[in-house]
Amino acid sequence: MPSTHKKDKPWDTDDIDKWKIEPFKPSDNAGGTFAEESSFAVLFPKYREVYLKEAWPLVTKALQQHGIACTLDLVEGCMTVKTTRKTFDPAAILKARDLVKLLARSVPAPQALKILQDDMACDIIKIRNLVRNKDKFVKRRQRILGPEGQTLKALELLTQTYILVQGNTVSVLGPYKGLKEVRRIVQDTMANIHPIYQIKELMIKRELAKDPELANENWERFLPNYKKRSLSKRMVPHKVTDKSKKVYTPFPPPQEKSKVDLQIEAGEYHIGKEAKKRIAHEERMEQQKVKQEEKKRQREQGFVAPEENVGERKKKKRKTKGEE
Repeated sequence: MPSTHKKDKPWDTDDIDKWKIEPFKPSDNAGGTFAEESSFAVLFPKYREVYLKEAWPLVTKALQQHGIACTLDLVEGCMTVKTTRKTFDPAAILKARDLVKLLARSVPAPQALKILQDDMACDIIKIRNLVRNKDKFVKRRQRILGPEGQTLKALELLTQTYILVQGNTVSVLGPYKGLKEVRRIVQDTMANIHPIYQIKELMIKRELAKDPELANENWERFLPNYKKRSLSKRMVPHKVTDKSKKVYTPFPPPQEKSKVDLQIEAGEYHIGKEAKKRIAHEERMEQQKVKQEEKKRQREQGFVAPEENVGERKKKKRKTKGEE
């Protein structure tokens, strides 16, 4: 039977961008209104009440364009979004849920409203459980910000995202590729890897992407390769173990000789305590005598006169009065 899927497609031309995300219009929803109502509720801290009360008209106006209803409960500290009969986009309620999440995490309303765009997404990274020690956690969280927020600004420019470090979380808003990069950098920073290494790598990648000749090549040879350095100055371990492959034998290793066995071999086992003390004293005196002789020899070396080469000495010719 001949294949039917390899037919000519006159409508599929080269000028069509297949990756372009077309906006979802009310005419695209052929099913009509939704059968069930979907709703999401998010709690917010008390210090956000004043700001949310001021910015809520802007949020309500933006959500009405997508047919989403929203309520702000200042008594219980809760934001709620739900679908209505005017909702035409099924994904709009999920975007509205992310919007109220970002508002609860202290993201400004003008930035948070960008989540309603089709090509934007958000990610809230929990960083508190990545480090146990609180002092280390505070220092590593400060590394994400950098001096005067310069590291954070560099990450935002390179990944085309908006990043907000707040409390125990990092809120990120931007395209999917940028979210993936920021999550990797944040997790590496909390694992004690400085973000400057990833920033350098992103800068090199951005420059390489501009060259059309390198578009389809491997970039690993251009990227920096950082080696992990040990903080210890000792290069050789204290206990050097022989890791060479040994020949297998079914027999156990020979038993080491005990202290009693060694004394019997040396003939010291049957000697009395007084004799043992006398022998140990004689050995100590012998060692002291050897050391004293060695020190005496070293002291006498300083008094030995150096050898003089008398034959090589040249006699100076005295000048006569006539030569003067």
